[in-house]
Amino acid sequence: MREELVESKPDTEAAATSAPVIRVENVHKTYDLGEIQVHALRGVSLAIFPGEFVAIMGASGSGKSTFMNLAGCLDRPTRGRYLLEGQDVSQLTKKELAAIRNRRIGFVFQGFNLLPRTSALENVELPLVYSGIPHRQRVERSMEALRTVGLAGREEHHPAQLSGGQQQRVAIARALVNNPSILLADEPTGNLDSRTSVEIMEIFQRLNEERNLTILLVTHEADIAQYAKRTVTFRDGKVRHDVLIEGRLIAAQVLPTLASVDEDDEADASDGAEAQA
Repeated sequence: MREELVESKPDTEAAATSAPVIRVENVHKTYDLGEIQVHALRGVSLAIFPGEFVAIMGASGSGKSTFMNLAGCLDRPTRGRYLLEGQDVSQLTKKELAAIRNRRIGFVFQGFNLLPRTSALENVELPLVYSGIPHRQRVERSMEALRTVGLAGREEHHPAQLSGGQQQRVAIARALVNNPSILLADEPTGNLDSRTSVEIMEIFQRLNEERNLTILLVTHEADIAQYAKRTVTFRDGKVRHDVLIEGRLIAAQVLPTLASVDEDDEADASDGAEAQA
C-alpha cells in the first residue's frame, strides 16, 4: 500500500505566517557507482520554517545524510528544486554554493573537526577569516561566540586541553560566529557521554528559543530527538514520518536530574568495592 507523505505544519504561530527557510520539491539524488546507480533520495518534498528545531532520523542508507548534504549546500539534487530562504540553489555553481554556506549555514559535526594545533579562539575565527573580516572584529565576534556556549576563559586552550564536550562547544561557537540563519548538526552527541549530550542539547534549545535559530539535527538516538520540536524520519530515500513532538524534553530541566561523570565514576568505584567485600 502506498504511504502518503504528509508535510507537517509549522509549530509556532510566527512560523505559520512565514515562508519556509528550507523547501525541497520532488528532490531526487542519484549516485553513479560504475555501472550501478544508487537512488539516495526518491522524490522528497519537505518544508522547514524559521525557528523550527527538527530532528532528522533514519537507518543507515535511508537518505537522511544525503538530505542534510543537500540542505547544507554541500551537494546538488539530480532532479527537483531546493529553495533556501526563497532562493533556488539547485543549479548554483560550487563557488556560489560555498558562498551561501559561509553566510547562511552553520555546521556542527560528530567529530568536532577542530584544528589540533590551533587555540579555541583561532578555531572559531576560521569562518571569519574566509569571509575577509578584519582581525579585531574577528576576535570580538569569536570571543562572544565562545561566551555564548559557556567557554569564557578557555579561549587559548588547544583541543587536546579540552574535554569532548568542550570541543563540541568550540565547534558550535565556530558554527555561530557568522550569525547563520540555519544550524545543521550531524550526530553532534555521537561521541559524548549522556550528561554532556544533554548539555549540548541545552545549548541548541537555548539558541533555538533566544535567537529563533532554525536547527536541523541528524541523530540515530531516539532520546536525543525528543529535545527537538519535530521529527522527520527517512526510509528508502523517502520521508516516511513527519510529526511534531508532544511533551518534548527540556534540557535545562533534565540536567539537574543527571549525575556528573565524576559522580558516576565514584558510584561505580563504590559498587565495585562493595562487591569485593
